[in-house]
Amino acid sequence: MEQAKKYVTNSKAENTLKSYRSDWKHFKDWCKKFQLPDLPTNDDTYALYLSNLAFEGFKASTIQRRMSAISQAHTLAGHESPSTTRIKTVWAGIRRLHGTAETGKHPILIDTLKQMISEVSDKHIGVRDRALLLIGFVGGFRRSELVNLDIDDVSLSKEGLIVRIRKSKTDQEGRGELIGLPYGSNENTCPVKSYLSWTSSANITSGPIFRPINRHNQILDKRLSGRAVALIVKRYAEAIGLDETLYAGHSLRSGIATTLAMLGKSERSIMRHTRHKSEAMVRRYIRTGSLFSENVVDNIGL
Repeated sequence: MEQAKKYVTNSKAENTLKSYRSDWKHFKDWCKKFQLPDLPTNDDTYALYLSNLAFEGFKASTIQRRMSAISQAHTLAGHESPSTTRIKTVWAGIRRLHGTAETGKHPILIDTLKQMISEVSDKHIGVRDRALLLIGFVGGFRRSELVNLDIDDVSLSKEGLIVRIRKSKTDQEGRGELIGLPYGSNENTCPVKSYLSWTSSANITSGPIFRPINRHNQILDKRLSGRAVALIVKRYAEAIGLDETLYAGHSLRSGIATTLAMLGKSERSIMRHTRHKSEAMVRRYIRTGSLFSENVVDNIGL
């Protein structure tokens, strides 16, 4: 039984489990505050909780994630899922009334990326950030994929870098995927040369590629966090006069997908490069990238 529980736990990514634990704690604390049952819960309590979340202005995506956490907690404890017909009706009403449109972070496009790169310094932190921004963008990496890269995951060929992603959000079983990052035409924005410059100057021969750097310009022997990636993106966005709250680590990944769509790349080729499993998500980038491409109301005489 203990081994079975261990397998169940390992069926989810660590970031997902972390979110579930946080969401489950929120539900438990809410139930405790109002002296209502949490495990197992009941229809009245669950409906009140979901309605309260919607009333307080939580996004539909957040509410849905909390519903998943509550369902998982019940399943692991041997109880039936609390998502009854009544709860599904409440959830449908919340979505209809409050909407499900997501207001994600802005994508970073080529011109914006070049401006950000122009702000990096010649110190260790600048060399690292240049490599991180360029590789994160060109490779379409998720934050977790980027910070989990080790030296052994990257090899150099005459065409560019071959990067092996050992495990990702859409590859929980760890089959691994290979991504090719070709040389750039400009040395200052070439992902391959920026990578070689960083690993050489930092003397990194094993272990994680992207590492923290302290205020004394010393490179620490540990892995950079996913949150640090977001902060790096925000810092350079602000440096070129953008509202840093509109950008995050995902802006690099959404940026390359949107850029490829603007260049007319096929949906299939974009999905193959970014490793998206959902066609709907990629089509969102394509719609964004092609808003003014063959726009039917362009040049109508106004």
